[in-house]
Amino acid sequence: MRAPLIAAAALSAAVLSLAATDASAQVANLTGQYRCVQDCDAPQPALAYVTQNGWDLNLVNEAGASSRAWIDWPGHLWAQSWNEGALYTPDGMVIQFDRGAVWQRVVEMQELPPPPPRRHRVHHRHPKHRATK
Repeated sequence: MRAPLIAAAALSAAVLSLAATDASAQVANLTGQYRCVQDCDAPQPALAYVTQNGWDLNLVNEAGASSRAWIDWPGHLWAQSWNEGALYTPDGMVIQFDRGAVWQRVVEMQELPPPPPRRHRVHHRHPKHRATK
């Protein structure tokens, strides 16, 4: 009976020490607009939204349903109201929920600055090439 308690305590200590490392504390920035691309709750092209503050998240799916969520560990989040977990890619571009929905980040093209003004080229002719009259 004591062995499982000791094993559980050792596991808890290992998880806490892992959580304290710098590498595990880094999480992707998930804030942004997403498009549901699989097993969606609403007809496409409705958007889903994620707002992140540290490890805390607010999610709104493509049907407008919202949930408070949090990152349990890097690469995984838990949506409380939906009672569902999800894996996300390290770059935050894809979120795949346990029940099959897949969100893909909407990347908007940044407006490029206008091209530089065209310089009018002045051609100088070599004296040998001048037309003679």
